[in-house]
Amino acid sequence: MPSVTTAYEAAIAAGRISDDAAQRGVLPALDALVARLRDDAPAQSARGGFWRGLLGGAPPAPAEQTRGLYLWGGVGRGKSMLMDLVMETAPISRKRRVHFHEFMQEIQAGLNEARRQGQQDAVRPVAMNVAAQARLLCFDEMQITDIADAMIVGRLFQILFEQGVCVVTTSNRPPDDLYKNGLNRQLFLPFIALIHERMEVIELASAQDHRQGRARGAEVWFSPLGAEARAQMDAAWLEETGGEAAGPLVLEIKGRKVELPQHSARTARVPFWDLCAANLGPADYLAVAEAVDTLFIDSIPQLSSSNFNEARRFVTLIDALYEARVRLIASAAAEPENLYVEGEGAFEFERTASRLREMQDANWGR
Repeated sequence: MPSVTTAYEAAIAAGRISDDAAQRGVLPALDALVARLRDDAPAQSARGGFWRGLLGGAPPAPAEQTRGLYLWGGVGRGKSMLMDLVMETAPISRKRRVHFHEFMQEIQAGLNEARRQGQQDAVRPVAMNVAAQARLLCFDEMQITDIADAMIVGRLFQILFEQGVCVVTTSNRPPDDLYKNGLNRQLFLPFIALIHERMEVIELASAQDHRQGRARGAEVWFSPLGAEARAQMDAAWLEETGGEAAGPLVLEIKGRKVELPQHSARTARVPFWDLCAANLGPADYLAVAEAVDTLFIDSIPQLSSSNFNEARRFVTLIDALYEARVRLIASAAAEPENLYVEGEGAFEFERTASRLREMQDANWGR
């Protein structure tokens, strides 16, 4: 049977990753998790769509067999890489790896559909559909900032666990800090207790941020803002598009329209405020990430608690671009590490700054 340790050592030998003592310390738990899983019944097809008709499924596996794992730690420590090795080696057919933002968007869409069909308990059929299609769910970057998500995750995951779904997730925060200071947080606390009950919680305490120190190619981040940064952005745009005429790209998402004012082939350019001051959310940013291979963002300002909503949307946007491996070229008030240094949200932004730095790698992109 394949093991995570074997896959980890193969990745080191191939030069894809560097050896890390803290990562090695997590491998026994990951090996044990993979060993507990076993292949089960083939995935069942969804009659009438992903969120409809799948109320059955294979009998739930024993709770101990499907005990999951919550891996948390600082940015760039290799959490996502280790989770991907679990996905690679788990000997089951029904498994899925998805960014937590994207997953919750799907859940909310499923709830809306269930309610439209007159379901009084909308969470159960949605959770049963998920359980019928995946026995292993790997979530990248679990974080709860939306009250709508906070109010449903407890029951959603309770049903998933009852149905024998094994959950592996990464996060920058320990479970007890999820949805910290959130509205009606007391209603969220049972979910934290459920994580401790049904998942092994491990901190990945590596001293090294593996996203830093990578090779740099052509300049893609221009700061500080001013005439020089504008000229550099214009020159980069001309080089990227070959001087071809650019027109607007209008995306329609659930009845809303998102406009990227300059678009040529699969390259687009948009001011920060157009994307982050408007009332947009994860679904909109996922659509942008799917529509382009390279995105230019002009005039990213200094971020702080004074523009918290814009900063939060920017974090969500970068998550979407990062997951889709969209190439980012931007002008900004400061280097990524100095964009958001104080006030509410500064801690969460450390992950975004690390991702922005990684996205400057010469090999970044689809």
